[in-house]
Amino acid sequence: MKKHPFNKVKNIEEVISFIEDGCTLMFGGFGGVGSPPTLIKALLEHDVKNVTLIGNDAGFPTIGIGKFISQKRAKKLVASHIGSNPIAGKLMVNGELEVEFSPQGTLAERIRAGGVGLGGVLTDIGLDSIVEEGKEKVEVGGKTFIVEPALTADVSIVHAKKADVFGNLLYDSSARNTNPLVAMAGTITIAEVEEIVPLGKLNPNDIITPGIFVDVVIKSKGVDWKWAWE
Repeated sequence: MKKHPFNKVKNIEEVISFIEDGCTLMFGGFGGVGSPPTLIKALLEHDVKNVTLIGNDAGFPTIGIGKFISQKRAKKLVASHIGSNPIAGKLMVNGELEVEFSPQGTLAERIRAGGVGLGGVLTDIGLDSIVEEGKEKVEVGGKTFIVEPALTADVSIVHAKKADVFGNLLYDSSARNTNPLVAMAGTITIAEVEEIVPLGKLNPNDIITPGIFVDVVIKSKGVDWKWAWE
C-alpha cells in the first residue's frame, strides 16, 4: 500500500503510549462484542492502570474490557450495567471500583453530546428515583428534567470491520453498537480494524464514522468476542 499524506495507520507499539496511567478511556462494545481486543490486550501488557472507563458495560471476565476490569486496572467505571461481569460487581462491593450507573439510552446520549460539543442532555428518565440523586434539575415548558452532563475522554478506542488509511470506518452489523458514538467523543480516537484499504476504495455512502473523528488506525490481530454468546 502506497504511503499517502493522510495515512493514519500505525502499529500498536506506536499508539499504546497515547493511553497513560490515570487517563479517561472510552471504549466501544456491547457485552464484549465490538470492543477492540488488540488494544485491550496491549493495555494489559503495558500495565496501564488507575483508568476511568466509560462504556456500555463491564464486558465479561475474560472478554472485552472485562479483562482489564478483572485485573483491577480501572479505578472508576461509567456504564449502564455490570451484570455480565461478576468480578466487577465484587470489586464495586469491596470498594475497589467506583461505578457510576447511567441508563443505557441516557449514557448513549451523553456520549453523543460530548462528541458533538454539547454540554449535556435533558431527560426525564430517572425522575423520582435514585438516578436523580445529586443531579441538577431544570424546568422546561412546564416539565422537569434531569441535567445529564456530556461525556468525553482523553482517549477513545473502537473496533470496526473496515477502514481506509484516513480512518473512515465501516462496522460489522450489530458490532457497530456504541462504536460510532465513542469514536466522536475522544480527544484522541484509536480505531482497531479488521481490514485496511487505500483511500478512495470505500463507497462514501457506506461510511458510518468519517475519518475526521479518527486519529489513528491499527490492524486488528483478531477478535475475542465471538465466544461471548456460546
